Amino acid sequence: MNGAESLVQTLVDGGVDVCFTNPGTSEMHFVAAVDKIKGMRTILGLFEGVCTGAADGYARMAGKPAATLLHLGPGLGNAIANLHNARRANSAMINIVGDHATYHLKYNAPLTMDIEALAKTASDWVKTSRDAASVPKDAAQAVAEALKHPGNVATLILPADASWNESTGPVPIPEIPKPKPVDHKTIESAARVLLMGEPTILLLGGAALMEEGLWAAGRIARATGARIMANRSNGRIQRGAGRAVFDRIPYPVPPALKMLKGAAHMILVGAQPPVSFFAWRNMPNWLTPRDCKIHTLCTEKQDGVSALQALAEELDAPEQPAAVYERIRPELPAGELTAEKVWMALVAMMPEHAIISDEAVSSSRTADQLVATAPPHDWLSVTGGAIGQGLPVATGAAVACPDRKVFAMEADGSGMYTLQALWTQARERLDVVTILFANRSYRILHQELERVGVDYDCPRARELFKLTNPHLNWVDIAGGMGIHASRAETARQFNEQLEQAIHTPGPHLIEAII
Repeated sequence: MNGAESLVQTLVDGGVDVCFTNPGTSEMHFVAAVDKIKGMRTILGLFEGVCTGAADGYARMAGKPAATLLHLGPGLGNAIANLHNARRANSAMINIVGDHATYHLKYNAPLTMDIEALAKTASDWVKTSRDAASVPKDAAQAVAEALKHPGNVATLILPADASWNESTGPVPIPEIPKPKPVDHKTIESAARVLLMGEPTILLLGGAALMEEGLWAAGRIARATGARIMANRSNGRIQRGAGRAVFDRIPYPVPPALKMLKGAAHMILVGAQPPVSFFAWRNMPNWLTPRDCKIHTLCTEKQDGVSALQALAEELDAPEQPAAVYERIRPELPAGELTAEKVWMALVAMMPEHAIISDEAVSSSRTADQLVATAPPHDWLSVTGGAIGQGLPVATGAAVACPDRKVFAMEADGSGMYTLQALWTQARERLDVVTILFANRSYRILHQELERVGVDYDCPRARELFKLTNPHLNWVDIAGGMGIHASRAETARQFNEQLEQAIHTPGPHLIEAII
């Protein structure tokens, strides 16, 4: 058994049975090993950022890591934006990055790079296997590191000779430490704050935004009058009818300040205090009111769901939350197609337990209240702010949950970053409906130009934000990658096309002209 074979067997034995890959010469022994070692599903991505984004979406929905296989430093460089997003989402992931044979590095061949230095910018754990005998132990450690709560990005660098030389057999995965529980004194302290009767916000993050955590937070809200909130970007949120009501803090600063105004206390549950996405002149960076006291119930490395449940019991909270979302299906919209009408149509027809990968950017600003009353669903946000995540995350989510409909709500500008994900969806016959908001511009940048104080006419600057001359033809783009695609210019056309896509398995794309 060579190093590559021992690596694949160790991964499979550790429950890592999916690999999103874009391999090259230095990874050929890994590629050969997947035919000799049974149990590893390999999925080809035509760009490395698709591979890491898909592994991110897979981890968010499967609750376990996938692997990626990347080609040396440049391949990792292509992948790094979605590694950044994955790390911000606390997604468990194992990157296998090929490298030159150890004895070849001294010749400084064209692809030689300091891969470790690059990997450390977007990984929680990085190691290079120095020889074939070290590979299985290093692989087992990579799995263990990825699985540490709440999830980590682990990167293992595999020199070509460590891959092809003779190795030992697979190594068992080390025991994964359980998240540290919240001590009872902290629970009591949080209860005292809540019982003071002053305006208090429970700010949730991580697993606390899943159904169990939200339910416990809703019980606390009913017992104390606290408000439940979340930051704008989160790896996974479970929303929809029957789930506890909460608010997401808006992206623009003025409405965020308005939402947080008057809070005397904020209790963090696996979340960071809210800050502005960027620094804007004459606007605060710290969004919490100046006299609001910050308390920590638990960090993201602790078990937020158990902490909320313990706090609810400490407060002797009612079994039912303060409020849950009703199931409200809007009427199908008519007339001119707008972003809001796209969301209305989706809520009107969305199947149970759908998955939404949201990268609609400016087209999803008003979606929260509309989608909250849809059937129960999972919402996957762009977590690190690096665009090009939506299509790959939807791809990985569909691999993880083949029995659930996935909707990729995608802006046209962002979609161009990783459009190769459509080809992977077609090749793997994934049940993804991509709804492409075609406003034919980087509309958010028009808003940002105004936000930084440019209020005079600047046609040359604004030309940089237009996706025209020529127009992007997403029907042709998707069709060229094997995706059934259509274009909707009215609400009625969109309704008909969405209904067909929902009831027809496999990948579809609807270009919504808004």
